[in-house]
Amino acid sequence: MEVQETRVQTDRVLTIPNILSMARLVGVPLFLWLILRPEFGGPRSDGWALLVLALSGISDYLDGKLARRWNQISSLGRLLDPAADRLYILSTLVGLTWREILPLWLTAALLAREAMLLVMVWILRRHGYPPPQVNFLGKAATFNLMYAFPLLLLSEGEGWLRSLAAIFGWAFAGWGTTLYWWAGILYVVQVRRLVKTDRQARLTSP
Repeated sequence: MEVQETRVQTDRVLTIPNILSMARLVGVPLFLWLILRPEFGGPRSDGWALLVLALSGISDYLDGKLARRWNQISSLGRLLDPAADRLYILSTLVGLTWREILPLWLTAALLAREAMLLVMVWILRRHGYPPPQVNFLGKAATFNLMYAFPLLLLSEGEGWLRSLAAIFGWAFAGWGTTLYWWAGILYVVQVRRLVKTDRQARLTSP
């Protein structure tokens, strides 16, 4: 989990939080394969896919908590954690859209936000700034989406339990998408301020 603290960072690679983040990244292609098995003539493996997603959520919580408790906050961890979040969201979007569980408009809205953030990162790099850190709002958006996707996967079929999963799944999807864009707009504002400050500093420098 991304941490916004002023603690001393370590350059170590093989820390427990980093290993957890690496394990989450390894789980991304496994999760996507489990989701798409029925589309290629294989048996449905939604239960296993949900298990991988649940383990990812647990490790996402643990890596940040352990990094803070054991003073193992690292530059690599700050890169791995948001990368794993985005890859899980992307793989879930691909899988659920392919299976026609998610509508194209929702997938397009989430991907457009990611494209906007990539442009902001490119602008920051041109001005010598690192990528923006994930803030609380961005994390809240990710958690909402990570709740929404498994619920929507469970909503396939008939029965009151699946209907309940659909109701809560779409509620979390709506909140998550709104917060995702809200966090993205805040990133744009942050980048605009940094670039403006950088230009003013260059103009006033001798």
